[in-house]
Amino acid sequence: MNKIMSNETNFNFQFETFSRDELSTEDTQLIVHAEAACDTAYAPYSQFTVGAALLLANGEVVIGSNQENAAYPSGMCAERVALFNAASNHSKVKIKKIAITARKSDAAQYIDVTPCGSCRQVMLEYEELQDDNIEVLFAVNGSWAKLTNTAVLLPFSFDKTSLK
Repeated sequence: MNKIMSNETNFNFQFETFSRDELSTEDTQLIVHAEAACDTAYAPYSQFTVGAALLLANGEVVIGSNQENAAYPSGMCAERVALFNAASNHSKVKIKKIAITARKSDAAQYIDVTPCGSCRQVMLEYEELQDDNIEVLFAVNGSWAKLTNTAVLLPFSFDKTSLK
């Protein structure tokens, strides 16, 4: 079990990591889809391509890739592209899992990546909307972190109860 601790907030974040060989076939296939999504990224400025793949409850896979724009921050992260795609085209189908991958330029080597704060917020809201957890897979320290829900990625989150 890995642990990240912050003295400032006294918050513990625990997660398990797995080698790719230790993941289920379903998880591995989802990662392959996320890696393929990196090929559709438009990242001429950062050369940092990100791919995301969602596994829906009906077995369909929805992908997204980051789309940059010279008028920063007009671009969009891979996670939100995939989530908005699923919400627009499969609005009644729950999201089971999301896998996120990244690589620098056209390198074959994938690198560690975690969702940005905006993506974490959107993932949390979709999880709350469907009233069911969304598993999250992403590379960290050369292994794969597997989280059972998105809420652990966004401690002290701002959600619908904050608006009451």
